[in-house]
Amino acid sequence: SSRTICLLSQLEKINLDSVLAESDSARYVTSRILHLVQSQEKSKKDMTSKGSPGIEVILSTLEVKSFHLCVYGFIAVLHLIIMKHIASVLVTKGGTQILLQLLLTASKDSPPNEELLVLLHTLLAKIGPKDKKIGVKARINGALNISLNLVKQNLQNHRLLLPCLQVLRVYSTNSVNAVSMGKNGIVELLFKIIGPFSKKSTSLMKVALDTLAALLKSKTNARRAVDRGYVQVLLTIYVDWHRHDSRHRYMLIRKGVLQCIKSVTNIKLGRKAFIDANGMKILYHTSQECLAVRTLDPLVNTSSLIMRKCFPKNRLPLPTIKSAFHFQLPVIPASGPVAQLYNLPPDVDDVVDESDDNDDGETESEIEAEIDDDKDQEFKNDDIETDIDKLRPRQELGRPIEELKMYEQFFLELSEDFQDWDLVSKEPKPLVPDASLSGPIVVPTASEE
Repeated sequence: SSRTICLLSQLEKINLDSVLAESDSARYVTSRILHLVQSQEKSKKDMTSKGSPGIEVILSTLEVKSFHLCVYGFIAVLHLIIMKHIASVLVTKGGTQILLQLLLTASKDSPPNEELLVLLHTLLAKIGPKDKKIGVKARINGALNISLNLVKQNLQNHRLLLPCLQVLRVYSTNSVNAVSMGKNGIVELLFKIIGPFSKKSTSLMKVALDTLAALLKSKTNARRAVDRGYVQVLLTIYVDWHRHDSRHRYMLIRKGVLQCIKSVTNIKLGRKAFIDANGMKILYHTSQECLAVRTLDPLVNTSSLIMRKCFPKNRLPLPTIKSAFHFQLPVIPASGPVAQLYNLPPDVDDVVDESDDNDDGETESEIEAEIDDDKDQEFKNDDIETDIDKLRPRQELGRPIEELKMYEQFFLELSEDFQDWDLVSKEPKPLVPDASLSGPIVVPTASEE
């Protein structure tokens, strides 16, 4: 067996002996495994191959509370060997709970080990999408507040700030977590990070925008952003990036700003603030300038969805100058709700908006959603018919079916049963004249056709 497997076997024996766990042998084995993984690709394969005890031994080692000297070494090992399938294995083996507990323990050290906090948050960000319950586990464990406080205390420390935001982005997919973080001021902190315009730390900017877009899906956070005038700020940031990104290298950042605007306009107050901030004109003109570049199609599509969602809706039929056609109802009562609607000024949005801002189901007492809402809710175009049967025109016969039966004898392949053919002469049996077709056969002329 390889040296890595031998070292893992030694470590497994050390874990079973509480006396050896605190000795220098544990530190030596840990450092040797870390050195092999760092220097040899074969050691990585030995740790992650099917049937290897590497992951189980490392997780069992991290669970030993008196094993503080080896925690950093094995966290570094997991960071080096982490991949998609390894992330799934870590989740199934209970790695999420172990890492959250280690984060809680590491935060109590004075002073805290920054390198260990960075590695722990990086690992949690990688395995988080594989664990649908990570948001609930982090909130119950207390790790949610730890990451949030680290963001508040390290706004200028980008090395620690970036993995913390990546973890918060994973946590914010849970609606209860999003509301809780919004009450703790995370929305205001993120706006300090994304503005003003700067091309420094663009990776941090992208993660902050993704986190903000996920948080603004909460109606509570969206209203908080509207009340503080952040819709105008988002539009200003988007225009700045549109003007300065002449080579279109930061398309993902520009799309992230649009995703934030899209999330905040899910509520009625957000749509009103967008229109008051001249958002329709801004997105229309920027989209026109992006049409010539095919790589910017995602920006044009997202801008179109936002503009269509925020455009004022009016009743049908439209008895105003906005409509090219005028339809009059047959009977309009002299009084009542219908008459009140038709007496409104032409520029009034008279369609009832079901997304009432007072109806907020996202409170702390809300039942925990178990399924992550990872996909954006695309704005559906209800005025486009998608049923093919309805779009296909119905073909009606020009003559009754009874008149067409007289032509059956000219097209025997459509009605004749060829099993009745004479196999010797290869000719059909004599036809029996149909009593219903009495009289001579009349062939219509071309003019009659």
